[in-house]
Amino acid sequence: MMNDNAQNLRQSDLAHYMHPFTDTEALGKEGGARIITRAEGAHIWDISGNKILDGMAGLWCVNIGYGRKELADAAARQMNTLPYYNSFFKTATVPSIELAEQLAARTPAGLNHVFYANSGSEANDTIVRMVRYYWELEGEAQRQIIIGRNHGYHGSTSVTASLSGPHMHGQGGVPLPGFSHIAAPYLFGADTELDAEAFGIQAAQALEERILELGADKVAAFIGEPVQGSGGMIVPPASYWGKIQRICKKYGVLLIADEVITGFGRTGKWFASELYDIKPDLMTLAKGLSSGYLPISAVIVGDRVANTIIHKGSEFVHGFTYSGHPVSCAVALENIRIIADEGLVENAATVGDYLQTRLRDLKDHPLVGEVRGIGLLGAIELVQSKSPRRFFETKGEVGTRCRDHCFANSLVMRAVRDTMIISPPLMFSKAHVDELLEKARKALDSTWADLCANKIEGIRHVQSA
Repeated sequence: MMNDNAQNLRQSDLAHYMHPFTDTEALGKEGGARIITRAEGAHIWDISGNKILDGMAGLWCVNIGYGRKELADAAARQMNTLPYYNSFFKTATVPSIELAEQLAARTPAGLNHVFYANSGSEANDTIVRMVRYYWELEGEAQRQIIIGRNHGYHGSTSVTASLSGPHMHGQGGVPLPGFSHIAAPYLFGADTELDAEAFGIQAAQALEERILELGADKVAAFIGEPVQGSGGMIVPPASYWGKIQRICKKYGVLLIADEVITGFGRTGKWFASELYDIKPDLMTLAKGLSSGYLPISAVIVGDRVANTIIHKGSEFVHGFTYSGHPVSCAVALENIRIIADEGLVENAATVGDYLQTRLRDLKDHPLVGEVRGIGLLGAIELVQSKSPRRFFETKGEVGTRCRDHCFANSLVMRAVRDTMIISPPLMFSKAHVDELLEKARKALDSTWADLCANKIEGIRHVQSA
């Protein structure tokens, strides 16, 4: 039951707050936003007192779980010592130095330099500028094009929306020139008879074909998430990344690993680059870096790029007021300590195995075409017909309905098109997984009932053979 205070807040929200990635007109018809008031562990509570299991760790980020006083204490200590100072003009703070040292030690070999920003979007925006500056210093200023992938997500600035897949294009003059895209290694969505290994090679080969089409002397870099998260939890075949790296090396193209989602333990390794033996020239970190407690991101720069910029360049005229913010850095340091000391990476691996096993229990559901995932990342892809495989013609309507049923069953899962996404905190237990799967099945059942009753606009029910 909503009290007067909650109703007033929702009305104020509608009147004044412009939400990101939100259909404001639809929000108004629904009476306003869902208001979250507190959180603990893997659960959040809304303003009406409903306890909700957060199967998305906020926005892929609350890796250590909610309510960790240690991070609040770390922030308070730093605020009482030095609440802010900038990193411009040959200046640093103790936390920014210590965090850079930690990140250089934990990321893959050869990534020894750190440039701070405040979000994944800012970090990837920084990378675009850094990559192009690198090629200018190397005497190949014509190398401007950066190749990404369909369903890729690297941010929402004008530059990083251009870097992202076509689903981010079409508003505000995006995409900008200088960006190209190839197909994602999305086997379930492909019309192919190839097995996973052969498909992975074919998907990677598209990179070489695009490089040659554009001209190898014009391509600056290739960017990819080791596992594509916001694009629908696309897990690449084992053969994919090795082939991608061989192509990048053959043509001298820089390789960027966007680990904004996959970093800090989510796949059961500190970084997914370890899992796929990716050796990137640059790496993007954000989200799990502070478990979302404060805004911070980082570009981890490999020696190839850093040495050129440091020794051949002059001033890199780029940065942000809050780059290397001492409080955010202090919180990130404490967050990394907790992840390491409490074995949360190992927990993501073991509980992740249990999650993947339990997800497979849903394959018998009439709506579920495929389940997939790795570590504490999972996807439940909904289809109109399982045999023959048929996707919904109106994409997103069924996924959105299922997401709403999840909320009604006190569970947060995200819908990407018609794929339900799971990315819970790394402190998740097997009991949490059981709770999630019980609520997810109820949401699927309710969605199926709506579909059978033709209650979903634009979708006609089709019974599988």
